[in-house]
Amino acid sequence: MKISKQQFEKWVAEAIDNVPEKFQERINNLVFFVEDRPNNEQLRKAKMQRSKDFILLGLYEGYHQSKRLDTGPVFPDRITIFKKSIESLCETNKELKDQISKTVRHEIAHHFGSDEKGAQKAGRE
Repeated sequence: MKISKQQFEKWVAEAIDNVPEKFQERINNLVFFVEDRPNNEQLRKAKMQRSKDFILLGLYEGYHQSKRLDTGPVFPDRITIFKKSIESLCETNKELKDQISKTVRHEIAHHFGSDEKGAQKAGRE
């Protein structure tokens, strides 16, 4: 399933807006990006190799809030959502929107300090 980057970004924004308010209020110094696919550096950070068996849908890069020190201004943490990776798993618009939402929630869970198991749970809720 393929859609325009503009539509994909709109659905990412909607997924962010639909994160429960109790979490939105606690999101701090975080920016979102949409890229087609992860680059080699992002794959390295995720401890993955380019493979058909493993698809990186999103990536949180930063220091989760539980480990953050108040040291003054710092660059924002970032979440990148990978458009072509998500599209490769979906056959309908509904599946695509659902997967975007799951991926956004999963990566935000990492922002709050969840390990992979906890982030997977957050992505399913």
